[in-house]
Amino acid sequence: MKLKKFLATLLVGAMALSLAACGSDGSDAVLEGENVDSATVGSEDGEKLVIWTLAKDLQTFAEKYAEENPDVQIETVVIEPADYVTKVQTALNGGQTTPDIIVGEPQMLEDFYDAGYFEDLNQAPYNAQDYADQIVDYVWKVGQDSEGIQRAISYQITPAGIYYRRDIAESVFGTDDPEEIGKLFADYDTVLSTAKQLKDAGYRIFASDAEINYFSGDSAWVVDGKLNVNQARLDYMDLVVDLYQNDYTAYANQWSTPWYQAMAGEVPILTADIQSYADDSVNVWDAEEFEEATKDLDKTEVFAFGLPSWGVLTLRDNVGETSGKWGVCSGPAYGFGGGTFIGISANSEHKDLAWDFLKWVTLDEETAEWWIEKSEGDTVSLVSVLEKHKDDENPVYGNQHMYSFWQEQAEHIDYSKVTRYDKIINDAWGAAITAIKTGEKSKEDAISEFYDVVESTYPEITVER
Repeated sequence: MKLKKFLATLLVGAMALSLAACGSDGSDAVLEGENVDSATVGSEDGEKLVIWTLAKDLQTFAEKYAEENPDVQIETVVIEPADYVTKVQTALNGGQTTPDIIVGEPQMLEDFYDAGYFEDLNQAPYNAQDYADQIVDYVWKVGQDSEGIQRAISYQITPAGIYYRRDIAESVFGTDDPEEIGKLFADYDTVLSTAKQLKDAGYRIFASDAEINYFSGDSAWVVDGKLNVNQARLDYMDLVVDLYQNDYTAYANQWSTPWYQAMAGEVPILTADIQSYADDSVNVWDAEEFEEATKDLDKTEVFAFGLPSWGVLTLRDNVGETSGKWGVCSGPAYGFGGGTFIGISANSEHKDLAWDFLKWVTLDEETAEWWIEKSEGDTVSLVSVLEKHKDDENPVYGNQHMYSFWQEQAEHIDYSKVTRYDKIINDAWGAAITAIKTGEKSKEDAISEFYDVVESTYPEITVER
């Protein structure tokens, strides 16, 4: 029962994560029986461009593009992540000529490339290779298929970092300097030591025990056709179990009411049973019900969150009176999360217009400048604009130079460790960790079940137990 509840929660969290990573606000409407939100802008008489996307960001881009190109009509269809892959597969496998623009998050792209859904952007008239040095390196590589052909480009970078409270850092560790605080998260053992220091001082290191997820292991899950469970993966498992069993977190689940509340200050210390849903007396998804049910619980303040660069926007909207008291430092590994990669459908009948839109979104400096202002802090992928803004000070984060920090983190991202198998394998590994930390299974049995899931889901992968 605990595992079923965990998997249900994981689905909710994954959905929220996908929406957050893409900049979507999660709103949707019903169109053709699917969870989508459709909007059309521009001239009814002009050439029409149809965009299918997971991110409302592109709807905003489309509105701006239509303002600057009044002879163009653009229909943007925002599709829920749970429906997106199937909808694209159905349309393109059926030879449908719309959409003209399709997108994908990194874990989707390899299958999309292999299926031939994305146009070859290295061929004329696109000649995308001419722009390679203009985009942050790892982002450019994500947009390439296995043969090095450019298929997609993103307007944003999404390296991960540790967001921490500067005032708590000063109180407990005597400094709020990002480089010094980064040393407290240098590796998993150090993270555990930092967690103990914080608990001894009356704080909790994280709201949830999933905050190091973006830094979990620094190698590919599948290498040369074999499942790769290296020591770093096992060490990460041990860390999460220790954080949970030693009461080092506030026992909130990511994306729940207390998780967001912890960004603004005090939050109730929940129990492990509440987090795992063994005790369902507290509704962590409804703010009013949560406040009433937890009014008599002990409170704590949370030190840090682990999120990609788009977490800047998440915290901005939730920090309240702690605004200005935050900083960002590096974590125990270099990671990234999400990102919207844009390409041209191979079936499109409007490829010239689609390429003009794609270039305008991803390669135009004026567009990138506009997006920084419009999004209030998203981290663009255009190197020249990042360089221009490297000394910008962000008041929410103690006037830290955020763009230079993210650019430096992005330089160390190794995209080669990302595979098409990651979503399912990560979820199965997370389920194993939950079974261990809650005492549902022994470590040996949980890992054995993990192997079973991988073998049954991907028979082509060799599993050596």
